Amino acid sequence: MSASSQLPWLVANGSVIFESVGILSYALSGLIEAARKKLDLVGMVMMAAVTSFGGGTLRDILLDRRPFFWVENLYWIYVILGLCIGALLFMRARHLDFTERAMQWPDAIGLGIFSAGGTQIALQAHMPPIVAVVMGVLTAVFGGVARDVMVVEIPKLFIDHQPYAVLAFTGCWIVVIGDSLHWPDFVSLGLSAVFIIALRISAILLGWRLPVWKV
Repeated sequence: MSASSQLPWLVANGSVIFESVGILSYALSGLIEAARKKLDLVGMVMMAAVTSFGGGTLRDILLDRRPFFWVENLYWIYVILGLCIGALLFMRARHLDFTERAMQWPDAIGLGIFSAGGTQIALQAHMPPIVAVVMGVLTAVFGGVARDVMVVEIPKLFIDHQPYAVLAFTGCWIVVIGDSLHWPDFVSLGLSAVFIIALRISAILLGWRLPVWKV
């Protein structure tokens, strides 16, 4: 396939690929957390599904979008189920013991992709820029919050003092800028996602911390 013929294909299918990487990344982070908590197969499926679908479902409710994105694309339910079964067999065969940090890498990818994607969807629904950015942040962070609540933990978003939502909020504005300048969707989405992912990985590696409120 030549470069000139790749561009129309990328424009037509880029959003699907983009969303797929985000869903699989968040599903993997949910699976790792389920493995750390030693949940059974049902628990693994629920953790992966809630982490992957939670933020997008909240976004669709707030934007009054029906059907929900995972209902409209039912195959994702089967993908998550198959992923969990495969992961359970693989982890038991290899006797893997995941750390909390292992969960942060796929979570960083999901953060960037869902932030950018949620912002773009809100803009397409004719939301004001600030509302679109907030929708992007909610799309990205709510699944992780729900994941932590399911294992009876205070969400790490609120207590580990690492920049997370603030990175999503910052990077979502690239989508807004791209929309105002009429960039192709895949360009603004890609730039926004890469920017957020790079910031999040830097925060993990360099130990960035937000100021702590002291009473």
